[in-house]
Amino acid sequence: MDNTSANQLQDLQYFGEFGGVNPSISDSSTYTFLSAKTMFDTFEGNTEGCYLYTRHSSPSNLYLGEALVALEGTETANVYASGMGAISSVIMQLCDAGDHIVSSRTIYGGTYAFLKNFVKKFNIDTAFVDITALDIVEQSITSKTKMIYCESVSNPLLEVADIEALAKLAKKHNIPLIVDNTFSPLSIKPAALGADIVIHSLTKFINGTSDSVAGAVCGTTDFCLSLKDVNSGAGMLFGSTLDSLRAASILKNMRTLHIRMQKHSENALFLAQKFEADGFRVAYPGLDSHPGHETIKNQMNPAYGFGGLMTMDVGSLENANAFMELMQTEKLGYLAVSLGFYKTLFSAPGTSTSSEIPMEEQIEMGLSNGLIRFSIGLDNDIERTYQMMTDCLKRLNIKPQTVLV
Repeated sequence: MDNTSANQLQDLQYFGEFGGVNPSISDSSTYTFLSAKTMFDTFEGNTEGCYLYTRHSSPSNLYLGEALVALEGTETANVYASGMGAISSVIMQLCDAGDHIVSSRTIYGGTYAFLKNFVKKFNIDTAFVDITALDIVEQSITSKTKMIYCESVSNPLLEVADIEALAKLAKKHNIPLIVDNTFSPLSIKPAALGADIVIHSLTKFINGTSDSVAGAVCGTTDFCLSLKDVNSGAGMLFGSTLDSLRAASILKNMRTLHIRMQKHSENALFLAQKFEADGFRVAYPGLDSHPGHETIKNQMNPAYGFGGLMTMDVGSLENANAFMELMQTEKLGYLAVSLGFYKTLFSAPGTSTSSEIPMEEQIEMGLSNGLIRFSIGLDNDIERTYQMMTDCLKRLNIKPQTVLV
């Protein structure tokens, strides 16, 4: 069992200016220089350890970046004001007009919209493919392809990418593999499996308190520096800078990530097993019935389980909405998007987080109207949670046989 990442996170220590157990927050937008030459050199990118302007970097952002390096095992990491800030910066840094991208067909709706609609302004085309079908992935690569893009565990269908196989394929064609690891921090380490760049929405599990929006890019020193280049860096020029106060807050929350991920996974596995046994159509990578079960077992750290996300089909959007509203009334969680909160969050992705995907494509990929995505919380008595959810289903007369026909 490899606990390297968790241990490295725990070993990080930064004293505050006055001996505090938390590092002091750099609440400045700009920084002074002792000489004009140092300022010039910093603008030219020829100095290390000098801070220029918070859009470029700050001590607080650097501390959080170092924690992400400990988590993902990359050379360095940049932090951003949102997950989409990180994703868009990476894509635009690597692609020029006329280029091509191979992407998983099931990804976060914002990423899908960016690849499907926004980059078309620059004549950048994307092939959306079943990322679990390696032959189709390879067939989609052209001479203009600049990357393979996927999520470790996809949003919202929870498809599992074989990162090691995809990394070998990417290297064969001399292109980078970009992996969004938002759903599986600690559980999966894409860089160790061969991924070139690892992206996170820090908003989710890593922060864990649903009070900050942030993102991260973990990769080589050269690539992360290129993102911050004052002349051509997408991260620098897009201006998607993470505020120092938020960076400090997320860093504090990362110290409990290992405990939280264990509980999220434990609770999600319990509920997935129970509802599958009841006859409902449940998707969870920890179930033997999941198509990616063996794949995730081969690349995960078992100490942190199969993750905190599960989906369940209740037959129709009407059933889904009624069930979610009743669960919220019964204080089982919140009808809300996002994930990684201490309370369970639930939404119908077809009409929320994946609504950017056209209906015909949702149907083709298996995203049904009755599908509910659950981000399972840190409930202390998960048996009680299961009983209460079951009672809600009974009160609404939602039965497995109405779902499976």
